[in-house]
Amino acid sequence: MLTTREMFERRRERTREILRKTGQGRPRLSVHRSSKHMRAQIIDDKKGKTLASASTLDPDFRKLGKTGANLSAASYVGTQLAERARKTGVKNVVFDRGGFMFHGRIKALADAAREAGLEF
Repeated sequence: MLTTREMFERRRERTREILRKTGQGRPRLSVHRSSKHMRAQIIDDKKGKTLASASTLDPDFRKLGKTGANLSAASYVGTQLAERARKTGVKNVVFDRGGFMFHGRIKALADAAREAGLEF
């Protein structure tokens, strides 16, 4: 019997494998959430470099004095990530939800990134 963590790892690897096949060389918007924070980064897998990142651990977000574990924090991270991606010239990405289900904070981050100009 697999543990919860092992099932999560399998889902994450399965998702990434599908993205590698269908991504057509676009950068990957990878999302991670914990019980307290959200992190997102745009990764160029060919070069192995992070092009842009945003998190609730950023000093800009910390100054707001809000918690990083709600929908508004996820929206903030999505908006910041899209703005930083535009500065580096990235417009089209493929969304990597990892092993997380696409609802709640993950969906809020994706919607905010789309509204701010990222296409996926």
